[in-house]
Amino acid sequence: THVLTEDVVYREVTADHRLLSRRLLMKTNRLPRWAERLFPAGMSRCVYIIEDSIVDPVNRSLTTYTWNLNHTTLMSVEERCVFQDSVEQPATTQLKREAWISSNVYGFSRPVQEFGLARFKSNQVKAMKGLEYALSNLQG
Repeated sequence: THVLTEDVVYREVTADHRLLSRRLLMKTNRLPRWAERLFPAGMSRCVYIIEDSIVDPVNRSLTTYTWNLNHTTLMSVEERCVFQDSVEQPATTQLKREAWISSNVYGFSRPVQEFGLARFKSNQVKAMKGLEYALSNLQG
């Protein structure tokens, strides 16, 4: 798996019964071959990520916000996911996923952003397959 560690660093139930959590994750982060030529061999291949989540039982939703802490000059990725009941299809869950990708590599920011978007899209396909697999095993 590409997730090396997961640590809950904060958790609270608010007065309005929402569960707030903050996790620190460490994931592997393979650079593409073209980037391996541009960046030092000793550069960390791990990325640290913060994930904030809000479970709202009143509105029956789960919202997550994630962003990377390191390698932000190369690429900064922020993501927001909102899971909630589908209005159109009762008894199903709707997911709205948004991402913002930026780069501060002078002269290469556009190709880095395009690479980040392509990798993000590819990873989301894998993530959805994993989520569907996990949910199918929960439901039996």
